[in-house]
Amino acid sequence: MKKTIKRKLTQAEIDRLVVVQVEDDGAWEKPVHVRRSKSASLSIPAELAARAAFLARVHHQPSIGRWVETIVRERVELEEAALRGAKRELVEKNPASLN
Repeated sequence: MKKTIKRKLTQAEIDRLVVVQVEDDGAWEKPVHVRRSKSASLSIPAELAARAAFLARVHHQPSIGRWVETIVRERVELEEAALRGAKRELVEKNPASLN
């Protein structure tokens, strides 16, 4: 069997396609409607919650929930940046690894 290799379009090529197809309703799929998911709850041990509540007050946060959300958001962004960096290094060392 013969493998067909699809190359990824550049951002400029994608932009040109969109501009060309903008008035052609047949070129577009049905609209996708996305609903925001409900907030998730999580529980933490009481001792950890007490420590977090103390630190929330130290950082002048209006609530422990707000402080925890800030900390989790910062950590997620840090982890995502680390993953992007690792991926970039992997691609630089072995460009064929992501095809």
